[in-house]
Amino acid sequence: MGKTMVREFPPPPRAEQFSDLIKKRLEEVRSSGGTRETVTVDWNGQQIHVDVVDLPLADLYLNPGTHRIRAQRSHKPDQDRNLDQDPFGDAGQTYLTALLKAQPSNPELRDPDFDKLQEDLDKFGQNDPGLVTHHGVLVNGNTRAVALRELGKQTMRVGVLPASFTQADIDAVELALQLRQDQRRDYSYINRLLAMEEQAGRGRTPEQIAKDFRIKPATYHQERWILSVIKELNDRSASGGGVALRLVDWEGAQERLKELQRLYVKLETLDRDQAEILKEWRLAAILLGFSKTDVRHIDEAFLKEGYLGKELPAELADSGTAVQAESVSIPGLGLDVPAASSAVSAARALNDRILRAAATVRNTTAGVPDSEKAPAQSVIDQAKGAFDQAIESAGRQARLRKRKQLAPARLADACASIDQCVIEVVQARTSNSLDEEAFDEAVLKLQTSLRKLAQQAGRGIPNPGDGVSWLIAAATAEGNR
Repeated sequence: MGKTMVREFPPPPRAEQFSDLIKKRLEEVRSSGGTRETVTVDWNGQQIHVDVVDLPLADLYLNPGTHRIRAQRSHKPDQDRNLDQDPFGDAGQTYLTALLKAQPSNPELRDPDFDKLQEDLDKFGQNDPGLVTHHGVLVNGNTRAVALRELGKQTMRVGVLPASFTQADIDAVELALQLRQDQRRDYSYINRLLAMEEQAGRGRTPEQIAKDFRIKPATYHQERWILSVIKELNDRSASGGGVALRLVDWEGAQERLKELQRLYVKLETLDRDQAEILKEWRLAAILLGFSKTDVRHIDEAFLKEGYLGKELPAELADSGTAVQAESVSIPGLGLDVPAASSAVSAARALNDRILRAAATVRNTTAGVPDSEKAPAQSVIDQAKGAFDQAIESAGRQARLRKRKQLAPARLADACASIDQCVIEVVQARTSNSLDEEAFDEAVLKLQTSLRKLAQQAGRGIPNPGDGVSWLIAAATAEGNR
């Protein structure tokens, strides 16, 4: 499922010299006799106050473990490896700088939110101090440090964490700061999922993590399910030794993934095969870039009517050719259990082709020749065309069903209103407060409306049912009086 993101980092270069500088600055502010600036830090359920000092920006290190760009690090695997091997080297720090300025969903582009932050810093200066370790590694304020450097500033105000803090303490402090609601830039969706996973890896309970993230435990379990699915898909996209999808490829899909999880949970207990097939198809549609309203059409009716099968070209349909269900032996127990049905296997095989093609097309590192990217793009184009036609057909039928159901639904609402009116008439009579004249006028309007309804309901229906027959007979009898 990929490498763990919880790790200890070595001290950066010149750590001892920087530690000495920090000690001197702390001694200066403590002995100055004036009002000392402090920043409050949440740590292990308690608040501690740390002194704030001015430190040279050029000597501060960006935090390689920051939660803000965890998912985006996978954008360029070769540079990510540099960052892993030498987190405080020039190459790694340059990569961190680029990611902190980039859009979470597309690290190739500069983030407008970063520009807004930089404009605010330029106009109003640094309002809130950052946080730094005794070795000069930024715990909070990484993005601000990058923005200040671009503005040509020489120093940054930072609170200094105790020298005894471990990497686990540092990560917990950064997370607590980010989860406050007054932060300028929230974590991206995938980075929030990774932060939850990290907290679970530290042995914290779902209830504790949910409380920290200000969500319900049910939402926490939903988020963990989504991350596990994303990681499984990324692994599947690398089948055959090729390049793989990255975590950043799923940024921006938050609502579509949440809706998928809700549908899957609803269907899983009723028909697991149906749930698995729709899961594979929806994930493929999400990866192909279909909108939330489009993806919603991939539902039970979509599967029952076979819309996708009618549109898939032969080349893609063959990738999901029915694989006969076989039994799978459980080692050590001597038991055989049924394998996935042929329909589930077909949906999974189709999605695997789309996953591998997307991984090839989206690869940003050198080494994937055009001779490989062209066929992969062809698979993407064919799949997108088939899904587009299938979703359009399903949408047309859904709109038709909705139109057919509008009139009955409206009449059901009217019945509910009349039932409520019965109760209110009884209550008004009991208290002798019924406005009989207004009530009589309202009944005459009802009479007129029922006559109009009877006229329209009787047209074009050669064999009306009991309800429509009663309505026509009642209106006719009323008209003959």
